[in-house]
Amino acid sequence: MVRVLVTGGAGFIGSHISDLLTGSGDEVVVLDALLPTAHGDGALPGYVEAGRFVRGDVADAALLRGLFDEHGFDAVCHQAAVVGHGLDPSDAPSYALNNDYGTAVLLAEMYRSGVPKLVLASSMVVYGEGRYSCPGHGIVPPAPRRSSDVDAGRFDPRCRACGTELTSLLVPEDAPLEPRSTYAATKLAQEHLAAAWARQTGGTVWAMRYHNVYGPRMPQNTPYAGVASLFRSALLRGEAPTVLEDGKQRRDFVHVRDVAAANVLALKAAGEAGDLTPVNVCSGTPHTVGELAEELARACDGPRPVIAGGARAADVRHVVADPARAERLLGFRARTGFEEGIAAFATDELRAPVTV
Repeated sequence: MVRVLVTGGAGFIGSHISDLLTGSGDEVVVLDALLPTAHGDGALPGYVEAGRFVRGDVADAALLRGLFDEHGFDAVCHQAAVVGHGLDPSDAPSYALNNDYGTAVLLAEMYRSGVPKLVLASSMVVYGEGRYSCPGHGIVPPAPRRSSDVDAGRFDPRCRACGTELTSLLVPEDAPLEPRSTYAATKLAQEHLAAAWARQTGGTVWAMRYHNVYGPRMPQNTPYAGVASLFRSALLRGEAPTVLEDGKQRRDFVHVRDVAAANVLALKAAGEAGDLTPVNVCSGTPHTVGELAEELARACDGPRPVIAGGARAADVRHVVADPARAERLLGFRARTGFEEGIAAFATDELRAPVTV
């Protein structure tokens, strides 16, 4: 049995992790601030056991001290964060406060209490654009997408040296890190803070770089939600999902129960003392955003997607993951296939709509 603090444990991914841990006989305390951007009216979701729930902010040092002293945790599974693309740069203070300052306070308390292990929710967004190959220059960083290319319907990145259209490859964990959004910058900062803590304390950190997670308990109708939730919310309203660009942008869609299983494996794995180990948490089977919209519309018996063109400023074209390290180090392999998962997602319970 392990004693685990799950921050953000009433949220989408954190609640599934908490359920798995509790089901295997581990002692779990769920800490969650129930932020309105994720939980609407702030009520405790019915799927969270009140007896193991504590409402509070991960940046509240006094609260953390009391919890750590009372429970003597063996590990922390840190899922609490403001997530998603957001609205615009005015979101930056909220992202930095909740994601980075909150993580710093948590790490300070882990040091004081001598807790040796952290499993951190990171994200594919730390990679920026994914990994690309040029026929003439090999693996290269892509040139920035120009507005004129997007306006003309030319979405795929090109080689900086010769202008040739690049081929998308699987992204390994040692790929260059180049966050393209405020959210992405704060997730990378979390990794750096956690790595510094590990080096200073001899602690162990697993940085779980989630790819596109979907499944039950996703929030609805919020700019902080993932694309699967936005498509599902549109279909619930009887509207066609709106797909940006040409719908051919590639992602790795991974079911939340697989993501929860990966976290539990990391909590039980030894890890590298004094270091941070990043792992891609993914299905290993890429699909396009257009395929996601088509599959979900079919499963919901709703209108076909609308291809709208254009692109959001911080969007990237292709990010598809190499799953090899997670399987090698954690024994993790996603079990839920794309068609099976999307068919279930069509009727999965989502959280109440959020007004932002």
